[in-house]
Amino acid sequence: MDGMLYSDGSGAAELEKIESDKPVGVLSHVTHSDSSYLLKMGRSYNPNHKGNELFLKMNGHALYEYALRNVPKVVKKSLDKAGLKLKDVKKILIHQANEKMDEAIVKRLFKLYGEKPSAEEIRNIIPMIISWLGNSSVATLPTLLDLVLKGKVNNHGLNPRDIVVFASVGGGMNINSLVYKMPWA
Repeated sequence: MDGMLYSDGSGAAELEKIESDKPVGVLSHVTHSDSSYLLKMGRSYNPNHKGNELFLKMNGHALYEYALRNVPKVVKKSLDKAGLKLKDVKKILIHQANEKMDEAIVKRLFKLYGEKPSAEEIRNIIPMIISWLGNSSVATLPTLLDLVLKGKVNNHGLNPRDIVVFASVGGGMNINSLVYKMPWA
């Protein structure tokens, strides 16, 4: 393949820390950034292409490995910062670039806690919408949250006091994890 496939969307979700006797809202967040070698400019791979223009290219395998190595650590760090364990988490809303990668990330997160999850446990903790909405870039997490809150993702919902982790990896160099406790109704 000679280029990258981009999908774009727009979405926003306002999450806040709420002052109360018992913590609710944003409990913690962790951001991790690297200068990345995963994106570069390069000539076309098409042997029939004439011209000297450069194309944006991604080292997909390296990005996959980077995400598997680093996203679980950042999520664990955000849970540690909030004083929580993985067993406290109801849902992980993760950026939907690749379902196989997301499942592998969550397996590695469980492994950091000394656990080996079943395929069913993974399906129960990470709602997936990529199969019908694709990768909509930065709109993925707000869209996913909205659909889960409206009960439009099979077998996934959130209730007051549930702990949710939002996790994203962008372009292979920026990882974000936010721990959120659903407010009371």
